[in-house]
Amino acid sequence: MDYTRRDFGKLVLAGVPTVGLLDSHVAWANVLRAKPNSKWAGVQVGMNVPYNFGTGNYTTGDEILQRCIQLGVSGVELRAQPVELFLGSPAAIAGAAAPRGRGAGRGAAQDPQAAAGGRAGGTAGQEPPPPGAAGAARGEAGRQGGGRGAGRAELTPEQQAAQRAAAEETRKWRAGVSLDKVKQFRKKFEDEGVLIEIVKWDGIFTMSDDEVDYCFEVSKALGARALSTEINLEGAKRLGQFADKHKMQFGYHGHAATTVEDFETVFSYAKFNAANLDLGHFTAGQGSPIPFVQKHYERITHVHVKDRKLNNGPNVPFGQGDTPIKEVLQMMRDKKWKFQATIEFEVPLPAGGDRMAEIAKCVEYCKACLLG
Repeated sequence: MDYTRRDFGKLVLAGVPTVGLLDSHVAWANVLRAKPNSKWAGVQVGMNVPYNFGTGNYTTGDEILQRCIQLGVSGVELRAQPVELFLGSPAAIAGAAAPRGRGAGRGAAQDPQAAAGGRAGGTAGQEPPPPGAAGAARGEAGRQGGGRGAGRAELTPEQQAAQRAAAEETRKWRAGVSLDKVKQFRKKFEDEGVLIEIVKWDGIFTMSDDEVDYCFEVSKALGARALSTEINLEGAKRLGQFADKHKMQFGYHGHAATTVEDFETVFSYAKFNAANLDLGHFTAGQGSPIPFVQKHYERITHVHVKDRKLNNGPNVPFGQGDTPIKEVLQMMRDKKWKFQATIEFEVPLPAGGDRMAEIAKCVEYCKACLLG
């Protein structure tokens, strides 16, 4: 007879001897395993998922959850694609089935769901740049201007028509989504001790008004306290109206070329417009992020934690660059600021390196900074 964790707990509380009750295939670790906990000294250290895992945007929620548990991480910034895949989105299902949809950090033109969000290619800087210098350069190309993606091949009229059709199909599908099923997705995570604190929406700048409302409602149903996307000054003016309407912060992610003035312009548009401040990118392009964090901590949804060198230098292992990771984390701890410190893994893997092992090193580095 098989026993669930709940059954086993009842037996223990009742004083029933448990030796021999467990079948050999039920591991003790699964029965008594503690939930993950990466909240140290009051600071929630989180994970940018599924991006960090290099598995592509259409990774299933179950796989993401398993990896978070393996790393002991209890908070995430979650991209919307795995949620919509769980809900049965035609675009997400197509993305999961397509060979290119499996690649990490693929461009919007290769992403059926991002394409469904609007015009061909999306807004520059809108899709997540892939790890490494080439991706960082691409992310800089159209950081906040609202222009077309740099260096992308023009789509044929047939491809553009296909994207418009996909966008319309997705719009109709989103109009009928049940929030009860969204809550089922949330429950999977919360039952295992992992909180979905931020939801990232690729392609949101070109969505219809009804779809933007949908993004906020789904994010609320997931238990999130904020949404995020890449920064776009023109687009942030419109999205800020929805953020204020829903009274939910929207964090815009900047790159090395994104200035303090860019963020402050976004803040001026709406009370609930905010910053997803990337500590590494900001350091590489603008210098120390500490003055910005001290001044605008109430307008920060979460910080991306990575280490980069100054003067647009490369990503490097934590502790080897110029980013003041330790100082910012300890400031968050001492000031009792509640935004998430979200690890974004963009360090090139060493030859023969294991991604999960390298990410685990980042988690331990943050823990040592907070408890040291």
